[in-house]
Amino acid sequence: MRVHVNGDAREFPEGTTVADVLEALGTARQGVAVALDGQVVRRGDWAGAVVPDGARLEILTAVQGG
Repeated sequence: MRVHVNGDAREFPEGTTVADVLEALGTARQGVAVALDGQVVRRGDWAGAVVPDGARLEILTAVQGG
C-alpha cells in the first residue's frame, strides 16, 4: 500500500501501524508527534493505529534552539 509520509510517497505492507512506520524509518520515539490524515495520534495509540492505503502521515520532531 502507498502512504504519504511528510509528503513523500512510500510503500508499506497492509496492516502497517504508526509504530511500524516509525520503526521502518528509524525515527526516535522521544520528542516526536504524529498526525494521521490531519488527526494527532496519541503516543499510546501508535501500536494500534493502522495506517490505511493512501493515508497522509506527518511525523514532526521537536527541535530545541533559538
